Amino acid sequence: MIKKGFWKKLEDRKRPILAAAPMANVTDAAFRRMVAHYGKPDVFFTEFVSCEGLCSRGKTNLMRDLMFHKKERPVVAQLWGVTPKYFYECAKLVAKLGFDGIDINMGCPDKSVEKMGAGAQLMLNPRLAKKIIEETKRGAGRLPVSVKTRIGYDTIITKRWISHLLKARPAVITIHGRTRKEMMYAPVHWDEIAKAAVLAKKYATRTNRTLIIGNGDIKDIAEAKEKARTYGLDGVMVGRALIGNPWFFNAKKTTSGISHEEKIKVLLEHTALFVALFHPDSAKDPSWKHFDTIKKHYKAYVSGFPGASKMRARLMEAKSAKEVAHIVC
Repeated sequence: MIKKGFWKKLEDRKRPILAAAPMANVTDAAFRRMVAHYGKPDVFFTEFVSCEGLCSRGKTNLMRDLMFHKKERPVVAQLWGVTPKYFYECAKLVAKLGFDGIDINMGCPDKSVEKMGAGAQLMLNPRLAKKIIEETKRGAGRLPVSVKTRIGYDTIITKRWISHLLKARPAVITIHGRTRKEMMYAPVHWDEIAKAAVLAKKYATRTNRTLIIGNGDIKDIAEAKEKARTYGLDGVMVGRALIGNPWFFNAKKTTSGISHEEKIKVLLEHTALFVALFHPDSAKDPSWKHFDTIKKHYKAYVSGFPGASKMRARLMEAKSAKEVAHIVC
């Protein structure tokens, strides 16, 4: 049986489902709250959080990555790791924290993640991947469990890999249309994601099936809807186009139509919220994140007007919200 939870409501009411991708040091609680205010998607995902870390003495420092606000709902916690029993324990934790779903990362190419046999490495270990899904579902209770992955490791193996995942019956599989080897540099293989959508229907029961969401280089809402329609997908996940662009999912706005003044205003709001959530006075505080983390967004906020490049250069040197305000005002 596939437990779909909130996904069932989206499946019935939304076409396509539009999701905000999990991105390390980008889609933290501060940015998700900005997006929720200026252009909310159908579903949010947290940054990925280590199961091994959550089951160790380092748990306290990782709990900041599992902060969320009710305005973000539905919000899904993304977990990564390699130990099935830890996924079971972390699924129970996520359920206790009140999340709407759990997502398992099986596509991250980060070397430190792969060194543990996690992330994209799980595509090379299908038996372990299936066990992880099973244990996560066992600990999740009523929460739906989903998977984010790729179309292969060194080569494209969409049919074999996605078929294996479908047998574990996750609520959703989100597929980045590149292999791990291709990283983010090759064209996105949307035709392969389409094959996964066909496979999901093959493995469906009369009343239930795994939803397929496509991911890769989406530039705007129009393209997201076109890709979903063309390739028969239930939804589309948007990643890098969100950076510094909390308006992305706002159908009434386009980035080109947003004034320089409004971008600066939101930059200051975003910075103030980041500091309030993650930058206490002491770096020993578990919620502390380096101030440089937010600077990934400044390039997008500060662009398209005379002097933007010089302003960005100064912002890269800023060490506090007060300095940022002095530079842009």
